[in-house]
Amino acid sequence: MYVNCFSPLLALATPPAGSQSGQSQNPLMAFLPMILLVVVFYFILIRPQQQRAKQQSKLIAALKTGDRVITGAGIIGVVVAVKDKTVTLRSADAKFEVTKASVTEIIPDDASTPTAS
Repeated sequence: MYVNCFSPLLALATPPAGSQSGQSQNPLMAFLPMILLVVVFYFILIRPQQQRAKQQSKLIAALKTGDRVITGAGIIGVVVAVKDKTVTLRSADAKFEVTKASVTEIIPDDASTPTAS
Protein backbone atom coordinates (compact mmCIF):
# COMPACT_ATOMS: atom_id res chain seq x y z
CA MET A 1 0.00 0.00 0.00
CA TYR A 2 1.35 3.41 -0.92
CA VAL A 3 1.56 6.28 1.56
CA ASN A 4 0.40 8.73 -1.11
CA CYS A 5 -3.09 7.25 -1.12
CA PHE A 6 -3.76 8.82 2.31
CA SER A 7 -3.01 12.37 1.18
CA PRO A 8 -6.53 13.11 -0.18
CA LEU A 9 -8.06 11.78 3.03
CA LEU A 10 -5.86 14.00 5.18
CA ALA A 11 -6.70 17.02 3.05
CA LEU A 12 -10.44 16.47 3.61
CA ALA A 13 -10.08 16.08 7.38
CA THR A 14 -11.34 18.95 9.53
CA PRO A 15 -8.87 20.68 11.87
CA PRO A 16 -9.25 20.09 15.61
CA ALA A 17 -11.63 22.43 17.42
CA GLY A 18 -10.08 25.57 18.87
CA SER A 19 -7.00 25.60 16.66
CA GLN A 20 -6.00 28.70 14.78
CA SER A 21 -4.61 28.95 11.30
CA GLY A 22 -0.86 29.57 10.97
CA GLN A 23 -1.42 33.01 9.47
CA SER A 24 -2.89 34.53 12.63
CA GLN A 25 0.26 33.81 14.69
CA ASN A 26 2.63 36.55 15.69
CA PRO A 27 5.23 36.99 12.89
CA LEU A 28 7.92 37.41 15.55
CA MET A 29 7.38 33.82 16.63
CA ALA A 30 8.28 32.64 13.13
CA PHE A 31 11.68 34.38 13.33
CA LEU A 32 12.38 33.56 16.98
CA PRO A 33 14.47 30.41 16.27
CA MET A 34 16.60 32.34 13.75
CA ILE A 35 17.10 35.20 16.20
CA LEU A 36 18.11 32.79 18.96
CA LEU A 37 20.55 31.08 16.60
CA VAL A 38 22.23 34.39 15.75
CA VAL A 39 22.53 35.29 19.45
CA VAL A 40 24.07 31.91 20.29
CA PHE A 41 26.55 32.18 17.41
CA TYR A 42 27.53 35.67 18.58
CA PHE A 43 28.30 34.58 22.13
CA ILE A 44 29.96 31.28 21.20
CA LEU A 45 31.95 32.20 18.08
CA ILE A 46 32.14 35.91 17.29
CA ARG A 47 32.62 37.55 20.70
CA PRO A 48 35.50 35.32 21.88
CA GLN A 49 37.27 35.82 18.54
CA GLN A 50 36.96 39.60 18.90
CA GLN A 51 38.38 39.43 22.42
CA ARG A 52 41.32 37.32 21.24
CA ALA A 53 42.03 39.78 18.42
CA LYS A 54 41.93 42.71 20.85
CA GLN A 55 44.30 40.89 23.21
CA GLN A 56 46.68 40.07 20.32
CA SER A 57 46.76 43.71 19.18
CA LYS A 58 47.61 44.83 22.74
CA LEU A 59 50.40 42.24 22.84
CA ILE A 60 51.84 43.46 19.54
CA ALA A 61 51.68 47.08 20.66
CA ALA A 62 53.55 46.21 23.87
CA LEU A 63 56.53 44.57 22.11
CA LYS A 64 59.86 46.17 22.93
CA THR A 65 63.53 45.34 22.64
CA GLY A 66 64.69 42.80 25.20
CA ASP A 67 61.36 40.95 25.60
CA ARG A 68 61.42 37.15 25.56
CA VAL A 69 58.69 35.96 23.19
CA ILE A 70 57.19 32.79 21.77
CA THR A 71 56.18 32.72 18.10
CA GLY A 72 53.33 30.79 16.53
CA ALA A 73 55.84 28.21 15.32
CA GLY A 74 57.03 27.63 18.89
CA ILE A 75 60.33 29.47 18.61
CA ILE A 76 61.46 31.16 21.82
CA GLY A 77 63.65 34.19 21.33
CA VAL A 78 64.62 37.64 22.53
CA VAL A 79 63.47 40.73 20.62
CA VAL A 80 66.45 42.55 19.13
CA ALA A 81 64.61 45.16 17.06
CA VAL A 82 61.00 46.19 16.47
CA LYS A 83 59.98 47.59 13.07
CA ASP A 84 56.60 48.60 11.62
CA LYS A 85 55.44 45.13 10.60
CA THR A 86 58.29 42.85 11.67
CA VAL A 87 60.31 41.90 14.73
CA THR A 88 63.92 40.75 14.72
CA LEU A 89 64.54 37.88 17.14
CA ARG A 90 67.67 36.20 18.46
CA SER A 91 67.38 32.57 19.48
CA ALA A 92 70.53 30.75 20.52
CA ASP A 93 73.00 31.42 17.65
CA ALA A 94 70.38 32.40 15.07
CA LYS A 95 69.01 35.82 14.28
CA PHE A 96 65.87 36.09 12.16
CA GLU A 97 63.01 38.40 11.31
CA VAL A 98 59.34 37.45 11.75
CA THR A 99 56.07 39.31 11.37
CA LYS A 100 54.57 40.84 14.48
CA ALA A 101 51.44 38.75 14.01
CA SER A 102 53.45 35.56 14.52
CA VAL A 103 54.35 36.56 18.09
CA THR A 104 51.82 34.81 20.32
CA GLU A 105 53.14 35.36 23.83
CA ILE A 106 55.53 37.53 25.81
CA ILE A 107 57.33 35.53 28.48
CA PRO A 108 57.65 37.49 31.74
CA ASP A 109 61.14 37.69 33.25
CA ASP A 110 60.04 35.98 36.48
CA ALA A 111 58.89 32.89 34.53
CA SER A 112 62.39 31.70 33.78
CA THR A 113 63.09 28.00 33.75
CA PRO A 114 63.06 26.47 37.24
CA THR A 115 66.35 25.23 38.61
CA ALA A 116 66.79 21.80 40.16
CA SER A 117 67.41 21.89 43.92
